[in-house]
Amino acid sequence: MPNQKNQDQVASLKDKISTAKSAAIIDYQGVTVNEMTDLRAKLKEAGSEFLVTKNTLISLAFDKNSAFDTDLNGMNGLILSYEDEVSALKVAFEFHKDSEKLVIKSGWLDGAPITAEQVEALSKIPGKKELIATLINRIQGPAYGLVNVLNASTRDLVGVLKAIADKPAA
Repeated sequence: MPNQKNQDQVASLKDKISTAKSAAIIDYQGVTVNEMTDLRAKLKEAGSEFLVTKNTLISLAFDKNSAFDTDLNGMNGLILSYEDEVSALKVAFEFHKDSEKLVIKSGWLDGAPITAEQVEALSKIPGKKELIATLINRIQGPAYGLVNVLNASTRDLVGVLKAIADKPAA
């Protein structure tokens, strides 16, 4: 019979997974404490969380999803992204590129498991903040162009008058 502590942890994990927009199972073997602290800080800035718990509890939290059973061996952690689907994955892959110690095994998106390749593809998609900034720039672009066109005739007139004023009398 499972003890109360494990039951509470599974309930907490299920709650966090239900509020998360995406998740990734990673192997963190070989990551130092300082590197892990830096990773957690970067994930927190991205509106995400890194959890280390027993593999069986992760499996129970995902309702014993068979897609994760092969990935849940060794030293695993769970990255949960709360703000948007890709921000935490971007941080994890940047950390992986820098240290080459973190191995992304699989992920979860919209209630369905995804492969490591799909997780990597998601990490290359622009995040929510980047997409909003791009949209704002695209919306403002035509307005800036219109203002420049309307101001062009005024600038040209001032330039012609200045050239006439600077021209020596003939």
